[in-house]
Amino acid sequence: MGFLGQFFVAVISFSLFLNIAAAEETKSSESCGFPAIFNFGDSNSDTGCMSAAFYPAALPYGQTFFHEAVGRASDGRLIIDFLAKHLGLQYLSAYMDSIGTSYEQGANFGAASSTIRKQNRTFFDGGSPFSLQIQVAQFIQFKTRTAKLYKRGQGNSFPRPEDFAKAIYTFDIGQNDIAAALQRMGQENSEAVISDMVDQFSNQLIYLYSQGARTFWIHNTGPIGCLPVAMPIHNAYNYTPVDGYLDQNGCVVYQNDMAKEFNTKLNDTVVKLRALYLDASFVYVDVFSAKYELISNAKKEGFVDPSEICCGYHEGGNHFFCGDFNVTINGGQIHVGSCQDPSSHISWDGVHYTDAANGWIANRIITGSFSDPPLPITRSCLLA
Repeated sequence: MGFLGQFFVAVISFSLFLNIAAAEETKSSESCGFPAIFNFGDSNSDTGCMSAAFYPAALPYGQTFFHEAVGRASDGRLIIDFLAKHLGLQYLSAYMDSIGTSYEQGANFGAASSTIRKQNRTFFDGGSPFSLQIQVAQFIQFKTRTAKLYKRGQGNSFPRPEDFAKAIYTFDIGQNDIAAALQRMGQENSEAVISDMVDQFSNQLIYLYSQGARTFWIHNTGPIGCLPVAMPIHNAYNYTPVDGYLDQNGCVVYQNDMAKEFNTKLNDTVVKLRALYLDASFVYVDVFSAKYELISNAKKEGFVDPSEICCGYHEGGNHFFCGDFNVTINGGQIHVGSCQDPSSHISWDGVHYTDAANGWIANRIITGSFSDPPLPITRSCLLA
């Protein structure tokens, strides 16, 4: 081949390279344009399921943003609310809430106190009938009925049948399973329990895949040992923990270690699913690290000490939760309402986060900086 031939080959090759690079750049910058969200989880993402199914929520829950109780375990919005807003979608209605709801852009099957594994406790014992398996079954029913409504021309308030494959499926569950395992430490093999949790979680993800789900946004579980109700300061008088019991932020080490063990196995499972189902996107989101970063830098980020609880009373082993009335200790009336400025607190009620803290965490995770693969949520449909 002569010089001119080599020259033209080089030009063509370079042009192809530029075209491929441009295509990749376009692909990496495009938004998935999710038409809907389907969420599965516990109280960290319940937007009204338990409130609709059992006793309605009451103020001061919801006071900061909604100015009324709307079934969320916070003074305002949850992480899922901020995710929906970022994606340009409406706040998710709870599947169990039949009054004045719209499911056009998705539905929320998450319910407070829910677990991955089935429970033997009722709502009145602090449990939930809505395990992950039940939530997925409710979704299947929702999808089936939605298709029938569209065939009858009655589907205006529901996702279009084609939206189910294009939607993002979000998950935030496992914290209550970890809490239950911690209560039974020494009575059962915690490693076997965690493995079973992850296996059951995986089975539900696979089942949703078989039903057409293709984009999975999976939160790991948060630092349960950093919840104020877990800290010794709120549990007993004059108790000094032994060395190594607490970390530098006052979090209970062995509780966080169990959460980390679950998270590691969950991440390993997500990696395996990603390799098995090449036409789906599985994004693992390290919410544990995002929350722990906030707790570690609370004062720097404008919050009070992370052990402080905004709503409720948790002192000297006495626990009265946010919204409790007529509470008396040693003959004295105790106030269990809200603090003056919830936006200065990370913890709303000792277990759940405030609107301000949830917003802080959501702003960190939507960028993809805590995700594997590191995809922002707007582009999480792209295959790694």
